Amino acid sequence: MGVRRPSETEPGDDAVRGNKVDDLRRHNLATIIGIVHRDGPSSRSVLTRLTGLNRSTIAALVGELVDLGLVRETDPLAARAAGRPSPMVVASSDVVAFAVNPEIDAITVGAVGFTGEVRERVRVPTEGPPSVDDAVRIAAGEIARMRGALAPGVRVAGVGVAMPGLVRREDGMVRLAPHLGWVDEPFGALLSDATGLPVRTANDAGLGAMAETLFGAGRGVRDLVYLNGGASGIGGGVIVDGHPLRGLGGYAGEFGHTFVHSGGIRCHCGAIGCLETEVRQERLLAILGLPAADADRLDLAIAGSASEALAAEIARQLSFLAIALRNAVNVFNPRLLVLGGFLGSLYEASPDALDAALAEQALPASAALVTVSRARLRATILMVGAAELAFEQLLADPAGMPAGSRG
Repeated sequence: MGVRRPSETEPGDDAVRGNKVDDLRRHNLATIIGIVHRDGPSSRSVLTRLTGLNRSTIAALVGELVDLGLVRETDPLAARAAGRPSPMVVASSDVVAFAVNPEIDAITVGAVGFTGEVRERVRVPTEGPPSVDDAVRIAAGEIARMRGALAPGVRVAGVGVAMPGLVRREDGMVRLAPHLGWVDEPFGALLSDATGLPVRTANDAGLGAMAETLFGAGRGVRDLVYLNGGASGIGGGVIVDGHPLRGLGGYAGEFGHTFVHSGGIRCHCGAIGCLETEVRQERLLAILGLPAADADRLDLAIAGSASEALAAEIARQLSFLAIALRNAVNVFNPRLLVLGGFLGSLYEASPDALDAALAEQALPASAALVTVSRARLRATILMVGAAELAFEQLLADPAGMPAGSRG
């Protein structure tokens, strides 16, 4: 996001000029808060260099953000150059967002600070896929509990929902969450009514891609493909030249329905041989004798198992995953492929096998440029991604966050 200067405004009457000055100030406030939020603590001198604004303007903008309670200034750790050390500008720890992730066997709710840390994460098991009403009730209850525990004066930016399904971009309508059995459900609007907070909803894997790009394995990478595997199947997200690829309706990235097996079974979507019918977490858990609630133990269980059946299933699933990744490499030419959820466990079980299959099958020119990595944020990735969705409005217009949005 570039900065704007008053000289770039066009002449006009006082009202128009005043509006342009206000727009300029909001834009530059958003630029500063975005740098501090996503890149971490930054000195005033660094902000001056990154934005091209002069020091007095930076000082005024930072002062306004301090008054808004969105950043604070701390003493520099050490003077690294001649002259007076520049104060460090740090994102405030007194701003939080809540994150919600409905799954087929649980509702996970978290509280995430503006500095990126997951303060609390609770997984509430359900007996089978929750209904919309049950998901709203559970999520709203946990949010109320977490909100009540916040220190006085903490500001709440809102709620972000990481949904395992197709979410309409324009209004957050859940068009289809097949594993939950939801069709055209206004989950975000219902949760907003129940909590009194603004709620934004998006596809879970797309949010995972954003989280890994900003804070995880993809930090600094501008072309990335992320695939996530969980109890509700497989989804994905694509970052192209630093921007998320969403598609016209917001449905881009459905890698779970990539065709990988002509002799496969029929998917719930109606097609034959989709990736998520061949690569499934439940098959690995069944061989290991683990219940779905113990999916977080998958890494340790795989590492400690000598089962030939497990080794064969891992090899089979990796072969189909390689086909999907080959397609992703050939179509998007990414710098990085990031695997989250149980797909990360699969990769870690036999990384050389997947790397070799990808190198053999993808176009050589594209394959030579790509690296495969496991998601760095692991179990917290969807909480971080959903919270980032809730922070978007604050980041776009820092001065527009209601003063009364307290914990």
